Amino acid sequence: MPDKILAQQPAVRDVLKALSTSDFRNFGLRQIAYIRPVKTEENTYYQICGADGEELISVESLALAKVLARQEDLEPVVVQ
Repeated sequence: MPDKILAQQPAVRDVLKALSTSDFRNFGLRQIAYIRPVKTEENTYYQICGADGEELISVESLALAKVLARQEDLEPVVVQ
């Protein structure tokens, strides 16, 4: 389905294809927070990272990570 949407809007497709590496890395920087679980031998903690991959903070629970992201007006996205 997304391919059909992009095909109907060539301007969007062209803009996305024209993004530089730097622009692509910063895409969603002020809108998205990526949350990834990190497992150690003793427990699991959750890193909250900006869209550019920079770690912002680590917390002990997924629920807390989501709340903190939303408090900063970021949409939390959990990645594995």
